[in-house]
Amino acid sequence: MTTIVPTSEEDPALSVVRFTSELSWSDAGPEVVEQQVSRLCVEAQEWMVMNRWLDLTSLMLTSADIVFSNSKVSEKDLECIFTVICNLVTTSRSPDEELEMAKLICAKIIQQPSDKPALRLRILFNLYNLLDNAYCRFYVFMKTLNLAISGKVTEHVIPSFKKIDSFLKEWNLEVQDQRELFLSVANALKDSKSSAKDSFKFLTKYLATFLRRGHL
Repeated sequence: MTTIVPTSEEDPALSVVRFTSELSWSDAGPEVVEQQVSRLCVEAQEWMVMNRWLDLTSLMLTSADIVFSNSKVSEKDLECIFTVICNLVTTSRSPDEELEMAKLICAKIIQQPSDKPALRLRILFNLYNLLDNAYCRFYVFMKTLNLAISGKVTEHVIPSFKKIDSFLKEWNLEVQDQRELFLSVANALKDSKSSAKDSFKFLTKYLATFLRRGHL
């Protein structure tokens, strides 16, 4: 059994676990709530002591859906909760672990794109900026882009398209990933009347990847 070292000030991650677990079990009796909150907090502490950050991320995301749908939780509080969760990626011990943590977070955030889409985008933008690995950044950018399209809030991501060339240099993508990027950007732009020309430009870039490979 892992020994939990007490601290004078509760870790932000533990505070989030406590808060979200209390929300999750709020309809149960006081004794049940206390037992479940205690159990989850102990489990979270164990993952922290053992540096099992992927497991901690998974645990913290368990109640994410309930937190999003709870009217008692303000958008500011939601953003704070997910800022703490997203910050866990900075503790990853390898690019693979960082990617797995990012995938877990993205999977939760994009589940209901029409529910608070702008907030969900801000959370993903924050996650993107915390990542070190280039491919992880590309992965989160694509999830952000797809969320914006599904949630009909592409105006929040269109300004970033001006940086695509620098992103490409940073991400060093394979051709297949470039195609996915160009096509998604073109789709995001096509619904914007003022961006029709830009949409065509990215569609041309998409087609050019086939020409480079001699597929057309």
